[in-house]
Amino acid sequence: MPLPLSTVIRPYDWGSRTALPELLGTEPTGRPQAELWAGAHPAAPSSVGGTPLNVLIDRDPAGMLGARSIARFGPALPYLLKVLAVERPLSLQVHPTMAQARAGFAAEEARGIPIDDYTRTYKDPFHKPEMVCALTDFHGLCGFRDPGETAGLLESLAVPELRPWIVALRTAPPAEALRTVLTQMLDDSSGPVLAAVEPALTGVYADIARTYPGDRGILAALLLNHVELKPGEALFLDAGVPHSYLGGLAIEVMANSDNVLRCGLTGKHIDVPELMRVVEFVPSTPARVEPAERRYRANADEFVLIRHDLTDDPEPLPAGLPQTLLCLDGEARLSADRTLTLARGEAAFIPAGAPAASLTGKGTLYRVLPGIGP
Repeated sequence: MPLPLSTVIRPYDWGSRTALPELLGTEPTGRPQAELWAGAHPAAPSSVGGTPLNVLIDRDPAGMLGARSIARFGPALPYLLKVLAVERPLSLQVHPTMAQARAGFAAEEARGIPIDDYTRTYKDPFHKPEMVCALTDFHGLCGFRDPGETAGLLESLAVPELRPWIVALRTAPPAEALRTVLTQMLDDSSGPVLAAVEPALTGVYADIARTYPGDRGILAALLLNHVELKPGEALFLDAGVPHSYLGGLAIEVMANSDNVLRCGLTGKHIDVPELMRVVEFVPSTPARVEPAERRYRANADEFVLIRHDLTDDPEPLPAGLPQTLLCLDGEARLSADRTLTLARGEAAFIPAGAPAASLTGKGTLYRVLPGIGP
């Protein structure tokens, strides 16, 4: 049957103290509330009546996930649904490919580094493609800007110490220029350049510098596209694409992984050599995802995100695949053999083996399922 989920709030320091409580209709705690997790990742699984969802899946993978999902992704829920409340910039980061994640995880396991060790980079052997869908105005940094355009941006700062990087960005092949400049930006020797650059920054880059003064990630941020999303607009981030979210409220859905390689704007572990191995040094335009009939499908089989604007007319839901639902406004009624009512901020999981269900209500609900079915 459809199962009501107790979700988990992650209190990372970049989160808002008020945005998630306002969205979910809960009382603020006085601490940052950065992410709501609705899923089965072992780091912070949702629960059903006190039992973690990943434990329930382990007990009955066929009934919870279905044959199609297991055949494609193995006996684990392939996606993770989050709500992000970004008040300060997140770490400047990149995610590995599946092959890189498997190799990195195996290497750290062989070295005996505990999963919860501060220096641990690979938390699991999986990739982490992700999609973010704005609930409010939302903005971030995503992918390398064309090197010539970045040279123009650096030139406009009128900082003489930037001249070697400007020359490299204008004259070297794009991949070579980006690798050379990023390597030098992240090196300890870049301190004097950073000190000269910080007072000259404007706009989002000045905001980043005020939040993380003296952080070399400020320099790296200058290489990336600034992208703004209006509510309902979405962005896909594949492996190797450097990015950081800067502000706003959004739904995020991703493969069920927690692998992050950071290069700045954080107090967490930074592994520059491994990050440089994983980054794709290719200029790119941010990959926006255009919804088709409220369905956001990105270049990742692990997930598809669907927005439901609920009415009293039943919307049928497919059976045979694991589905996670999160009500963000109003009230949703999930009906199968019996009816489960979700209020604002409440979530549910529909096992693959549950009978076909339907949705009615008044408000807004987001649903995630593997992108391998209807």
